[in-house]
Amino acid sequence: MSRVGVVTFPGSLDDRDAARAVRLAGGEPVVLWHRDTELSGVEAVVLPGGFSYGDYLRCGAIARFSPVMESIIAAAGRGLPVLGICNGFQVLCESHLLPGALIRNDHQKFVCRDQSLRIESTETPWTRDLTVGQQILVPVKNGEGGYVADAATLALLEDEGRVVFRYVGGNPNGSAAGIAGVRNAAGNVVGLMPHPEHAVEALTGPSTDGLALFTSVLRSLVAA
Repeated sequence: MSRVGVVTFPGSLDDRDAARAVRLAGGEPVVLWHRDTELSGVEAVVLPGGFSYGDYLRCGAIARFSPVMESIIAAAGRGLPVLGICNGFQVLCESHLLPGALIRNDHQKFVCRDQSLRIESTETPWTRDLTVGQQILVPVKNGEGGYVADAATLALLEDEGRVVFRYVGGNPNGSAAGIAGVRNAAGNVVGLMPHPEHAVEALTGPSTDGLALFTSVLRSLVAA
């Protein structure tokens, strides 16, 4: 059974949901603490949503310096699949594993609603069970989820097919070009603001569409 690490920072609140999603997909979730310097032999890592370090200063700016991030940055450079969700996406941007940054929503309010996303890329280990153009429904909940980048970076992301998820049916936070998630150049690091880990069971989610991200990475690990 593939082992997927789930990192807990001080303030994380969706770590158990992410671990449950890994388990439902058929993997073994492994708890990683922010002070850990070893990744305990995991084959992929999820940085969950939450409010790392109370969201003080800029979201993810302090979490980026946690000891575990040094190990994750090094492992990501060697191809380790890494998924950042919401606050985890912010941490990946602050760590420069992904380009751009997340800023306060353009309407200056916290948003919490079910959100449709269009799959723009399946060239990642986290989206191989999805198809380009497919729409999925997952929750979005953030106050600082506006994705921004300079014009050259946005053009590069579009030209290289590195936009992975795009909002449809309304842009909930004013993200540039409706971008909900992006990947790195190699494709192994993916970040998105909406929450696939909250759409893995019919009883509690608006759909089970989010489970595909977790089955995708497990199938990718088996195939590797």
